[in-house]
Amino acid sequence: MKLQSLLLAAVLATTSAFTAPNGVNGVTRTTSLSADTVEAPASTEIGAAAMSGLTSDVKTIFTSEDIDRILPHRYPFALVDKVVEYEAGTSAVGVKCVTKNEEFFQGHFPGRPVMPGVLQVEALAQLAGVVCLQMEGAEPGAVFFFAGVDGVKWKKPVVPGDTLVMEVKIAKWNKKFGIAKATGAAYVNGDMVVEVGEMKFALAK
Repeated sequence: MKLQSLLLAAVLATTSAFTAPNGVNGVTRTTSLSADTVEAPASTEIGAAAMSGLTSDVKTIFTSEDIDRILPHRYPFALVDKVVEYEAGTSAVGVKCVTKNEEFFQGHFPGRPVMPGVLQVEALAQLAGVVCLQMEGAEPGAVFFFAGVDGVKWKKPVVPGDTLVMEVKIAKWNKKFGIAKATGAAYVNGDMVVEVGEMKFALAK
């Protein structure tokens, strides 16, 4: 056994190359052999604990329970899971975790689930509602109706497993008439998936 190992090492050490004729399109290829041990590439996996720590600096401002006290929306139409940034009367950043258990995936579409674009806009509107329903002249639990949407652009499909990170900015609030205007955008893995130039809301009286 030892002799066989020595012979194999000698062959590998003295054989510099072999020629593989009749390569693709008749091209002759030469491949070098080495007696050195080939090491597997270092793993780039960091594990669950380190992976979960990547978002440790992202603080939750409003939990799902907090949002339930602000918005009237309930399952299956509650589309904001938490708020991670908030500036009173001005803006908010919220998160919607999209899972394959969403009811709309049953029909949109069988075999190729895609979150409806109108629900992406609705999620942005609900996030805007989190801001608006805490402004002077409104109150938590009140109902805002859509009064108009302009400049909507969808960039990429949103599918199960995606985390929709949304941002809205309040452009105008008229407390006398209960009218609000806002802009919004949502992202998945840093890429914009939907952009809304203007959302207009009317506070139900």
